Amino acid sequence: MAEIETEETLPLRKYTERAYLDYSMYVINDRALPHIADGLKPVQRRIVYAMAELRLSASAKFAKSVRTIGDVIGKFHPHGDVACYEAMVLMAQPFSFRYPLVEGQGNFGAPDDPKSFAAMRYTEARLSKYAELLLAEVNQGTVDFGPNFDGSLNEPLLLPARVPFLLLNGVTGIAVGMATDIPPHNMNEVISACIHLLDQPKATTADLMMHVKAPDFPTDATLTTLPEELRVVYETGRGSVRARAKYDVESGDIVVSALPYQVSPAKVLEQIAQQMQARKLPMLVDLRDESDHENPTRLVLVPRSNRVDVERLMSHLFATTDLEKSFRMNFNVIGLDRRPRVLGLKSMLKEWLEFRMTTVRRRLTFRLEKIQERLHILDGLLIAYENLDEVIRIVREEDAPREKLMERFALTEVQANSILDLRLRQLARLEESKLVEERDGLRAEASDIERTLSSPARMKTLIKKELRADAEEYGDERCTTLERVPEALAFTEEDLLSSEPVTIILSEKGWVRAAKGHEVDPAELGYRSGDQFLAATRCRSNEACVFFDSTGRAYWVAPHTLPSARGQGEPLTGRLKPPEGARFIGVVSGAEATKIVVSGSSGYGFVTSVGDLLTKNRAGKAVLNVGAHQALPACTVVDAEWMAVVTNLGRLLVFPLAELPELVRGKGNKLIQIPPQDLKNEVEWVQAVEALAAADELKVHAGSRYLRLKPKDIDAFKGERARRGRRLPRGFQKVDRLEVVRAGG
Repeated sequence: MAEIETEETLPLRKYTERAYLDYSMYVINDRALPHIADGLKPVQRRIVYAMAELRLSASAKFAKSVRTIGDVIGKFHPHGDVACYEAMVLMAQPFSFRYPLVEGQGNFGAPDDPKSFAAMRYTEARLSKYAELLLAEVNQGTVDFGPNFDGSLNEPLLLPARVPFLLLNGVTGIAVGMATDIPPHNMNEVISACIHLLDQPKATTADLMMHVKAPDFPTDATLTTLPEELRVVYETGRGSVRARAKYDVESGDIVVSALPYQVSPAKVLEQIAQQMQARKLPMLVDLRDESDHENPTRLVLVPRSNRVDVERLMSHLFATTDLEKSFRMNFNVIGLDRRPRVLGLKSMLKEWLEFRMTTVRRRLTFRLEKIQERLHILDGLLIAYENLDEVIRIVREEDAPREKLMERFALTEVQANSILDLRLRQLARLEESKLVEERDGLRAEASDIERTLSSPARMKTLIKKELRADAEEYGDERCTTLERVPEALAFTEEDLLSSEPVTIILSEKGWVRAAKGHEVDPAELGYRSGDQFLAATRCRSNEACVFFDSTGRAYWVAPHTLPSARGQGEPLTGRLKPPEGARFIGVVSGAEATKIVVSGSSGYGFVTSVGDLLTKNRAGKAVLNVGAHQALPACTVVDAEWMAVVTNLGRLLVFPLAELPELVRGKGNKLIQIPPQDLKNEVEWVQAVEALAAADELKVHAGSRYLRLKPKDIDAFKGERARRGRRLPRGFQKVDRLEVVRAGG
């Protein structure tokens, strides 16, 4: 059976679709999005108009807010009184609206908590001076009126804004499937851009940005978004802008005097306090809120000492708290065609100017009609004055004086009524001269209006003149300053570490620990049974620490995470994953720029830096290609000029360090010449390498014995890189290790 559709019966799918679409369009057009003409949502427009109807102008006495809200919801906006009151409060908050439309008396909230306002029965309100820019022309035929929700009253569908309030106060709203986020702007700048666009209709967005430089929030913060980024936003109508708090240093304390738009001081203090409790801000010892009536925003941060880098600290706070905040920009508005669209700056100003042109034309036409009506009456009155005796006779003697006057002097009914409404005292000769003067003045005004209406150039001139007058009376300087600043960077984990001297100790079995200070003798510490001291390095707690294994891989570990030397430490294999069969052979430390020499038992090596070895991979980083050989403990280059290389058979070569290449990874260059096999069929390999300065001494260890070579003794072993080197004296044919004795040590 075919499905029957009537007005009373619809398929559920179609009914749901239609109902949702109707609801969506209602939310978009009548609740959430502002109109480009006056920049207001319907509830805001109705509040302003209802207050005007109550005669609550800027010069009137304050009236109870509950009285205003009662009129709004009873006559124009039949919705929740709380939501309506909140909309009125928002328009009265100078920290929310750049140019507040309502002036409040009582508790209307605070920047710390905008919704902490008192109930409507306790507050009073009236329109602000800026509301005049919306209402001055409302009764001059400039906008259309329509019936209210119950048809008992008429309300304006739009307000005839003399300036583009959509940009001045901005707006945020969430509709169905779309949203809008328009930040406030400065009146002088926006009006200047409008005038420029009237003079130069082909002006680009870049040209308009010579006038509208950036948003102007009501709070005294700093905009950090670059002009080229803002231009993209103003061209597309979408993007974001960043605002940063302002601060000064007073007697060593950091005083924040301005916060970004809609940022709560209490929330900022809470965010900083949480970091202090988590020990992420060791350089701060206290923070206070000293805000009062004289200083609406005054947050005091107390550094630990005067050595704290204030700029670096504030950069971290800008990156991690609401002291720097981004604001989304989405210029989604209802256009003159009643359709929501995302507009760029030029399109928005151009469409508003089109509305303003129509408004002014309707105002002039309305005024011209009123003038013509008055001139028509004046013409009848002047006829009566010219024939005053006859008029008096007709009024006294005729039974139907109105009809007789119309017949005798060819008057209209309106003119005849105006004559009959004259009072005796208005029949004086002086009154006639006033009427003549009024007629001449109105004729001149009508002629001027007609010329303006017929001339686009005169219309533009009039609009520009009115815009300049409004800017002069209501405009002000920017609140939000523009500044190029470095990007905010949060502290890294290393930045928060205190720089303390530590000694990193590595045992032969791969156990590691860290001792405070550099006076520790690692060999004197206790070790596990079967284990003993292998290597140690002295560094700062915030420097990098790199371990090496026998396969030529490097592993990074943060020194501050290592266990204390009071115990026996922990195995590195619990933190790292070296290849099977590999063993840890050494450790180096220092800043990332610190140079080190890596080498293998095959006699090849190169220079690299600590920074090139850093990796967060637990499996380490392949640095030295050792082949079938093994890597040797790396040595740190500190003002070194020479490289000492010794083999297990007692061959020592000292060559210039500059002859070694600087690489990130690889095999490197040959350090010393090693023949395939010794004459006595002994296998030879490189036993140790060290970097030394010209004034350093060198200790050659062979078991419990050592040979101390002074600089003049070392000269005998100097040569070019990759040479064979010289044999050490008898008794040092089986070398274990090398030790550098620094000059003066």
